[in-house]
Amino acid sequence: MIKLLKLLLYAVVGLVVLGLAVTVMGYLLPQSHVASRETIVAAPPAAVFATLADVSRFPEWRDGVSGVEVVTTAPLTWREYDGGDVITFETVESRPPELLRVRIADPDLPFGGTWTYQLTPDGNGTRLHITEHGEVYNPIFRFFSRFVFGHTATMDRYIAALRLRHQ
Repeated sequence: MIKLLKLLLYAVVGLVVLGLAVTVMGYLLPQSHVASRETIVAAPPAAVFATLADVSRFPEWRDGVSGVEVVTTAPLTWREYDGGDVITFETVESRPPELLRVRIADPDLPFGGTWTYQLTPDGNGTRLHITEHGEVYNPIFRFFSRFVFGHTATMDRYIAALRLRHQ
C-alpha cells in the first residue's frame, strides 16, 4: 500500500512539474508567429478565388465546418461552426482573383491573426500561397500550437480540402 501511495505521489508531482514546464516554455515563446504554405490547385485563379470567397459553401468542402452564418456583407463577416467551436472572421482585403485577406474578428479567443491568400496563374491551374500572421495569447495554448499541433496544421488541412474540391 505504501509503495502504491509513493507511486501515486510521484505521478502527481510529475504531472505538476510537467504542467509548470509547459507553462514556462509557453511564456518564453513569442506571442506572434508567421507561417506559410504553397500549393498548386487544378483550377484557374478566378475559380479558386470564388471557392475561397464563398463562405456560405464552406461546409460542402471543409471537413469539420458544420455551418456558416453570415453576420454582415460589407465588410463580409461570418461565423464558422466547427464542432463545438465558433469563430468569427472578417474579410479585410479582397482583390479578385489575386488576393484575399481575412482575420479572426473575435477578441475573446486565445488566438488571433490573419490569413493572406495570394493566387497566381500556373499553367492551367493556380499557385496558391497562404501566409498566416498569427498570435497565440494563452501561454499553454502557445506551447501546444508550436510543439504539438504545429502552426501549419490548419493550413495543411485547408489546402488538402481545397485541392479535393478542384480535382
